Amino acid sequence: MTPSTTVHSPLRLYGRSGELAILETLLGKLRTGDGGALVLTAPPGLGRTALLRQAAAHYLRGHGGPVLYASAAPTEQRLPYSGLHALLCSAPGPLPLAPDTVLSSGITPGALLGLLRALGAEQPLLVCVDDAHLWDPDSRAALGFAARRLGAGSRVAVVIGAADETAFAGLPALRLGPLDDDAATALLDRLTDGAADVDPVVRSELLREAAGNPRLLAGLAGRLTPGQLAGRTALPYPLPGGESVLDAHAAHLDGLSCDTHTLLLLAAAAEEHEPDGAGSDAALLLRAGARAGLSASHLDRVLFAPAGSAGALQRAGSRVHFSHPLLRRAVLHRAPPGRRRAVHELLAGLLGGEPDRARLPALVQKACASTGPDAGLAEQLERAATAPRPHGERSAALARAAALSTDDALRAARFTAAAEQARLAGDTGRARAMLARVGPHLAEGAAPYVRGMLALRDGPAADAREALLAAAELLAPHDPRRTLDALFGAAEAAWAMGDAIAYLDAMNRVPVAAADRPTAQYRAGMCAVLAGHPDRGHALLRCCLDSAARAEDAGELLRAGACALVLGEVDAACRAGARALAVVRTRGPEALLPHALEQLAYAELRSGQHARARAHALEGLHAARRTGQRNSATHLHAVLALAASVEGPAEACAAHADAALTGAGPHGLAQAAMLATWAVARADLAAGRPGEAAARLGPLVRPGPGTGHFATRMLAVPCYVEAVVLSGRAHEAGGELAVAVQEFTLWTTRTTDPQVPAQLARCRALLAPAEEAAARYEEALAHHDRAGGDFERARTRLLQGQLLRRLRRTREARGPLRDALVAFERCSARAWAGRAAGELRAAGEAVDAPDRSGPGPLAALTPQQQRIARCVAEGATNREVAVRLSVSPRTVDHHLRNVFAALGVRSRTELARLLDRGGGARLQDRDEKKRADL
Repeated sequence: MTPSTTVHSPLRLYGRSGELAILETLLGKLRTGDGGALVLTAPPGLGRTALLRQAAAHYLRGHGGPVLYASAAPTEQRLPYSGLHALLCSAPGPLPLAPDTVLSSGITPGALLGLLRALGAEQPLLVCVDDAHLWDPDSRAALGFAARRLGAGSRVAVVIGAADETAFAGLPALRLGPLDDDAATALLDRLTDGAADVDPVVRSELLREAAGNPRLLAGLAGRLTPGQLAGRTALPYPLPGGESVLDAHAAHLDGLSCDTHTLLLLAAAAEEHEPDGAGSDAALLLRAGARAGLSASHLDRVLFAPAGSAGALQRAGSRVHFSHPLLRRAVLHRAPPGRRRAVHELLAGLLGGEPDRARLPALVQKACASTGPDAGLAEQLERAATAPRPHGERSAALARAAALSTDDALRAARFTAAAEQARLAGDTGRARAMLARVGPHLAEGAAPYVRGMLALRDGPAADAREALLAAAELLAPHDPRRTLDALFGAAEAAWAMGDAIAYLDAMNRVPVAAADRPTAQYRAGMCAVLAGHPDRGHALLRCCLDSAARAEDAGELLRAGACALVLGEVDAACRAGARALAVVRTRGPEALLPHALEQLAYAELRSGQHARARAHALEGLHAARRTGQRNSATHLHAVLALAASVEGPAEACAAHADAALTGAGPHGLAQAAMLATWAVARADLAAGRPGEAAARLGPLVRPGPGTGHFATRMLAVPCYVEAVVLSGRAHEAGGELAVAVQEFTLWTTRTTDPQVPAQLARCRALLAPAEEAAARYEEALAHHDRAGGDFERARTRLLQGQLLRRLRRTREARGPLRDALVAFERCSARAWAGRAAGELRAAGEAVDAPDRSGPGPLAALTPQQQRIARCVAEGATNREVAVRLSVSPRTVDHHLRNVFAALGVRSRTELARLLDRGGGARLQDRDEKKRADL
């Protein structure tokens, strides 16, 4: 099979449902006799022509009305009225005005408007013009004039496709953007007939290179052989197949002067030694332009005024960027090879005369000027691509070195090194692109290592673990540093999966002889803890944590933070995390930034600093998205869900938890899934839904495989105990509850987390008889006084006040409840503060009601009646309301009758509608479910 036979033109449009809907609206109006106009604008290759054809075909199929359709012929651009001549020639029948008359004598804009209206009077008319920006000026002006005056009742619709809306100002315009990832992936599947053997790295590189341009994607995929698509053969560098799209972009610049073309070529060439998206140095362009003989006035006009380059160049401070990435590539593609080499040699000469810091850029420019493989220049590039040059620059230089290499093994090694530097720079797309150039039979340990590290942050955790274990075996004989990194990466993947046995397996493979003392202590300590020897393990981890006081390496500091979290020394974990973050920000690598922020945010959550954790997690989420690390983004969503379960709002908690669970499932991230579920359950507790919280937490706290994460499930036990007791299910969950508390009691002896003793005393208070519970709460509060932390102490005071109110000691209950309310407000725990305020009002103390109760229908009710009314409006039964509010069902029934009388309603559904909380629909669903069960 030849390469061309593996690719087919798409049968339908992908990712354009919104644009098609807008066109359908226009055509729908046309069918009813109303006209209108729309300008579709887009750079070449984004599907402007396909949309026009789809609109014309859809109108013909659905209505059968006449369609005038014309595409521009660039060679006729200087022939007056040639565009309108072509449009009128497409008419299905004779016209009142012969097209040849228009070509010979012209037509006024008013006459064209009258002609279109006359045609529309017979039958609704659709006019489609593609590439109208390439029409002759007279045709463009007349069409624009007519289109602006075709409105309601005109029975004519005009759809114009153009590069931009400049020539058709005043008309409604719709600018097409690149396809999103899902649409581009679906298109690629269609282009390759949905072949299951398309290599994921090759797929990623095609999508990255096409950047959402469907025609470019089709061109790139169409030039690859089946072996290249399947990853059995290395991809060419650069990828072929984009010539037609690049030519179309370059045509936009054909009218510019020769000097402007020279400057554009200099700007395009000057970006070759820069990281992707960095643009070029304006000062270098000024020097290069002067050396090329361009006048200072011309340089100023083109570089510093957008109109000077027809909008091709844009200046941002000292950097110059092309308005579209493909435009830069088009300029290089269109330039004759000899001229392009001359420009690169000019830039190499300018950069070569600067200090050593410009040596690498000068070598890259020399490489671009090379006419073929050059082993000597490749070696110079490889030697220069070292610290302190940024990782992105090193990656670009190593890729050039690989392209110049004459030896296959050296080429593969240099592409692999380029991939690793791109990964460290946080450019996962480029890293995968470099890996796609490494032949599978030439890949030694380094390529599987880079693949595994990429998967660790952006792929299935199980795949990352296997890849890194395989890489460690290949690297062990000759690269001890990467061997250690691979094994620690495999252990991290197993941790994220929640597989303690796999974690121990990876850690036990770490060669002790290759590790320094802190690393060996970390390995031995973690293995001892998970093997059931906590005393020995904690001693080793504490030594590792102490050693980190002098550490300057980000990896060592992150391991120290992990040690502190396992020990329960949350303050030390925060300090280590803050130092690790500072090191990453000042020294890199960029790839570690999301992970450093994630670990610091999690440590701050554990220490009760929820606002600070949220700020760091949000920054980490942005960094994870920027660097293409979906696994890190998933963990950070879980951290944000936990923070929102304290601070609120509930909608933010639900959104972050949903994002975390969506990402955790496909990639097997058990820890992120557990934290997200815990967050939702804690939000349920804050909202007074203990039954739902208990149902979520039950599976997480049970021992054994397939349940909660081995390292974090104990953290959720206090919430589980509270949820079970408050929902009135303590008797039903007796055995399971006892096991959870017993495990938590044992864990309390093995952690130094200052909050855990107070949480254990609170659990015991919840489970104790009423006469014993008071003493248990006092014990918990004593622990809180030593540990600090507003939020956990406020939760204990809230439960203590609830108990006193349930025992009808309402006057005594007000003190704890008031303390809880103030503490929740102090730490911005809004939902929890609302729960405490409701309890305090029920205890007879006046508290400012939330805004939702304002002067609405509940204003005439007592605080307790208001709470019952809201619960019922949400769909709760009398028994569920009683559990939430710590009263008897009979009390609920009594208050509810009074609520109905006071509000003049006769049913729960009417109450829900009155409060406008959507409760009516939920009640109806609940009633239907009950009837179905019966």
